[in-house]
Amino acid sequence: MPCMLMLFVLVAAARGQTTPAPTPGPQPTPPPNDIFLVEMASAKGQLRVGEPKRITTWEGYNNQPMFLKDARSLLYTSIRADRQADIYRYDLSDGSTVRVTETTKTSEYSPTPAPDGKSFSVIRVEEDGTQRLWMFPLAGGAEPTLILEKIKPVGYHVWIDGQTLMLFILGEPVTLQLVDRKQERAEIIATNIGRSLHRIPRQRKVSFVRKLSEQQWMIQAFDTETHAISSLIKTLPGSEDYSWTPQGTLLMASGSKLFKWNPSKDAGWQEVADFAGAGLKTITRLAVSPKGDRLALVAQRAAAAP
Repeated sequence: MPCMLMLFVLVAAARGQTTPAPTPGPQPTPPPNDIFLVEMASAKGQLRVGEPKRITTWEGYNNQPMFLKDARSLLYTSIRADRQADIYRYDLSDGSTVRVTETTKTSEYSPTPAPDGKSFSVIRVEEDGTQRLWMFPLAGGAEPTLILEKIKPVGYHVWIDGQTLMLFILGEPVTLQLVDRKQERAEIIATNIGRSLHRIPRQRKVSFVRKLSEQQWMIQAFDTETHAISSLIKTLPGSEDYSWTPQGTLLMASGSKLFKWNPSKDAGWQEVADFAGAGLKTITRLAVSPKGDRLALVAQRAAAAP
């Protein structure tokens, strides 16, 4: 389940409040998982992928990978011995990992490159449990800055440009909100949405999952200029995480299998690979590199045979 949502529910319970949670329900602790890298190549409409390579060694929660725009490294969230969530950076060239944030009383999630190319934004769980959007410098050496003071509790986010964002706002129901950063003005676009928010390549649109019912989840597109919403394709059953390639192909996983959907060529989801043989199961979040040559995926490892 989304770690943001879990923390929010726990904080609310501690305060004696009742905060209904969208499916799936909260769990005691985030499940252990790892991040894997997969080489990708596209030719004549065919997507080919290599074997997954595990890049996280900490046995616990490793999640929310996001490539930086220079395609040289990726950021991700990890919860380690101090039980605080911090951001780590993995270098693609030499395989090294460094800790980017080291906070003792707050936790940081969902690292996302900012439009300025010099910073990354996070959802920060503050000391009192408030979840707001903050900015950290990529180079380090400076204190983080608060992006939005009044708009909270934020679960997930995506940048449209330097002044405009789309936010997943926790509540009953959860809402998708279009936010003007300068004026802190928010407009509710949709309700009952999933956690995956993405810019659609070469379009001024943002995609999201609309949970129309428990059985029917639809990936939809919001046009940030006309404010029109259109439906793209139903999700794979029970899956809400996906990513776009730079060429405009959707990737989504179910269990150990990876699927693609090219809006201009495919009638429905097409299986690309099954990583069960590599020991992966329950693939969730996906992230594609800026060049489209790598895929980062979050998965659990199957138990070794006795």
